[in-house]
Amino acid sequence: MTRKKPWNRVNLPVYSCSSKSEHNHNMHMITYVTAISMNPKRFICGIYYNTQTLSNIEASGEFVLQVLSDQQYKLVDLLGRKSGKTTDKIRILNKRKELTTWKDFNVLINCLAVMHLKVLQGFDAGDHKCFLCELVSYKNLNDGNALSLDDLRKRKLIRI
Repeated sequence: MTRKKPWNRVNLPVYSCSSKSEHNHNMHMITYVTAISMNPKRFICGIYYNTQTLSNIEASGEFVLQVLSDQQYKLVDLLGRKSGKTTDKIRILNKRKELTTWKDFNVLINCLAVMHLKVLQGFDAGDHKCFLCELVSYKNLNDGNALSLDDLRKRKLIRI
């Protein structure tokens, strides 16, 4: 019998969130994403408290959700373990030539797809703030398989 907790038995996709407010751009990993409505297309996205991404989203009311490729697992260290408050992730990604722009947001060149989301409402969810968002626009960028929690587990990049 498995020792995993029930919520860790599900293989969730791994996304990146690209946010901006005035001149401050940031990007981080996000797994708490749920499509909640088909028409209109809406999502609930959970963002950790005390992050630069949360500050940016609260200031701008919008962000881009990026579907990561299974080849982008190496971004976990930069986007998932470093804080945008102390690390200029965009400068590092630009230096690596991993960025382009879409709808005035920085996006990862090799991600599978991007979705521009507009915040409709925010609410407390424990260690995260959740946002109910509506899809503004989207674009498929590349073919491939989506990065998942199981991919990160197999590479021992996460414990759960």
